[in-house]
Amino acid sequence: MLMKAMANSVGQNLRRFNLKKVFLAVGVVVLAAAAGFFWWTISVSPVNLADNKTQTFVVAKGDGVREIAKNLKDSGLIRDPVAFFLLVRFQLNNGKDIQAGTFNLSPSMPAAEIANSLTIGLDDMWILIPEGWRSEEIITYLQSVGVSGDPGNWKADEGKYFPARYSVPKTITMAGVKTLMRQTFDQKTAGLNVDEKTLILASLVEREAKTETDRPIVAGILENRLAAGMPLQVDATVQYAVGKTGNWWKRDLTQEDLDIVSPYNTYLNSGLPPAPICNPGLSSIKAALSPAKTDYLYYLTDSSGVMHYAKTLSEHNQNVAKYL
Repeated sequence: MLMKAMANSVGQNLRRFNLKKVFLAVGVVVLAAAAGFFWWTISVSPVNLADNKTQTFVVAKGDGVREIAKNLKDSGLIRDPVAFFLLVRFQLNNGKDIQAGTFNLSPSMPAAEIANSLTIGLDDMWILIPEGWRSEEIITYLQSVGVSGDPGNWKADEGKYFPARYSVPKTITMAGVKTLMRQTFDQKTAGLNVDEKTLILASLVEREAKTETDRPIVAGILENRLAAGMPLQVDATVQYAVGKTGNWWKRDLTQEDLDIVSPYNTYLNSGLPPAPICNPGLSSIKAALSPAKTDYLYYLTDSSGVMHYAKTLSEHNQNVAKYL
């Protein structure tokens, strides 16, 4: 009888203990669900319901959902890239329905509306702006592919038209491309602290060096020459000064070209030119921000495109005799 009573007591205690565990588990689940619901609701809501102003957003061919989500977040169009990724994965065929193209989006749009907008293909075309083009080359190219409208003044922002492959509507105007390239420059250089001096230096590096290895070295040489009070003697600056339609970057410079009176002629003027001479890519910008520390003061490029460096004028002259 005693054993039976004890067994009943233990059973009741176990039932009470199990019930407490059940209630605790249910409570945790409910709280987690509530927290998840709250996070999801906030994360997919509009960034700013009152801001109806649209901006151009480009999905490049080959962009993955994670990259698209990051770019949307960086552009101020969504609140949370993780929530957007999950939304696309489970509601839009894992992102396979998203199309490359140019889209007009605004911060007032919920994440679901933005995601659906990216599935609606536009009548687009691709334009390719190479690194190192000057604004006149960009304008000439855009006109050749049918972009209409008054080009306006591009010179004021020379250096800030980001070179890339863009998908744009066939109806886009010159002003629209200009705005798109400027916006892309701002996005790509956000947080890099690119001032005017850096951009000018990057434009010289872009025209003078062609590889990831050479760009920081050339940037360092130009900085060394500036620090030593030496003229930069960068051929690309003279090419910029004498360039004309059909021959924007004259290949074989004459002595007459080197003597041209221009603020861009770094053979005659000390220091950097007054403004960028082209529109550099991100690699050249980063090289200008972090030049290589060397003792080199001279460089040249041989006929195969290989660069050779020297610490003294005597070494440089030997390179000239050997490689040119």
